[in-house]
Amino acid sequence: MLHLALFLIFGVIAVVGAINLIAQTHPINSALSLVVVMGSLAAEYLLLGAEFLGAIQVIVYAGAIMVLFVFTIMLLNAGAEEQTRGSKVAIIIGIPGMVIGSVAVAWALIRAHTGAEVPVGSLYGSAQGIGHLLFRDFLLPFEITSVLILIAIMGAVVLARRES
Repeated sequence: MLHLALFLIFGVIAVVGAINLIAQTHPINSALSLVVVMGSLAAEYLLLGAEFLGAIQVIVYAGAIMVLFVFTIMLLNAGAEEQTRGSKVAIIIGIPGMVIGSVAVAWALIRAHTGAEVPVGSLYGSAQGIGHLLFRDFLLPFEITSVLILIAIMGAVVLARRES
């Protein structure tokens, strides 16, 4: 019962942090909200028995990637965002689409619930299993992702470079 309560609490924190991420006008505040989301997801992983994924979530995403985001934001000297009234197309299509998508996901989750409980920690999660998957089965996507991150860093440096 305690696990379920903590799971729900961290889930609410993740959702509130994600909404705050979108609602903020200053990029640094948005980055800090993203750190809150990443931290609560790490806590969710810990509650599910995937300690390795929780640690990787904190080290890689909440640590390294967020430092990169903050460094890029400060390098670009981004100020507060300009407020506009928004797009009518986004409101007309986005809100009904979000409602339809939420109902579809809820319906699929309710329909798929068979009553069979999976013990916590019985699925993937060992460091050895993840290492085999990452460096043997999914090596090419892993390397492509690292090249894309390198290209993004180079693009941020080129955009931030000042002509003198």
